[in-house]
Amino acid sequence: MRRFGWILIVCLFTGACSRVSSSAAPSAAPSSPTPSAAAALATTSLLDGSGTTVLRANGAGFLIYRHPGLGAVLSMRLPATNDWSQPLWLPAVDGFVDEAGTAWYRVRLPIRPNGALGWVRGDETQPRVLHERIVVDLSTHRLQRIVAGARVEAFSIGSGASGTPTPSGRFFVWAHVPTGEPHGPYGVYALGLSGFSDVITDWIGGGRLAIHGTDDPHDRGGDVSHGCVRVFNPQMERLTDVPLGTPVWIHA
Repeated sequence: MRRFGWILIVCLFTGACSRVSSSAAPSAAPSSPTPSAAAALATTSLLDGSGTTVLRANGAGFLIYRHPGLGAVLSMRLPATNDWSQPLWLPAVDGFVDEAGTAWYRVRLPIRPNGALGWVRGDETQPRVLHERIVVDLSTHRLQRIVAGARVEAFSIGSGASGTPTPSGRFFVWAHVPTGEPHGPYGVYALGLSGFSDVITDWIGGGRLAIHGTDDPHDRGGDVSHGCVRVFNPQMERLTDVPLGTPVWIHA
């Protein structure tokens, strides 16, 4: 990668990694709709039970609504791409067709606070279904990649130190970042995630999380980072094809 590319990585991923960022994040996340409002409108489920439905914007950005259905209020806008001009794919956690025939999806958002959700219209987005996920167990320092229900990769990883722990939660792959610097702070590659550190908020990049490489094999099995998940470089190379939008579950 050319020098300016490496500088961009440092600027955007500095925070939760120390040794990943959002496009300009809105000041506040949209509030969740009331269950009764969604239930009153829902007539047909849209989610594919065999995998995870993810959506990209049809136009220049996502229109995020506070609640679905008639009288839906626009809450915020998100760019259609991440900071590397890659398409942003948002995982859906709910979806239905309302009484007026409009499809709605409730999606995870790559903003603070972690776990933020919002609604998008089906006619303003394009869906596809993914059949894989990543699971990180902080208690055992293990990362698993699961494809079509089968575990295809399992690695020992490094996680956040006691003062800057890796947050638990449901996230997704927000960006693919080849570094071109295998011995640099992010190793051979980084998967930028949708979540943020619970501790680091004022660093450049806002403390965005990542699963990224490391050239130090001793990072494996330890609490060594500022919140990111560290994967030894030879194993990180086997994660470079994880699709954008892939769910990432981090738990203790």
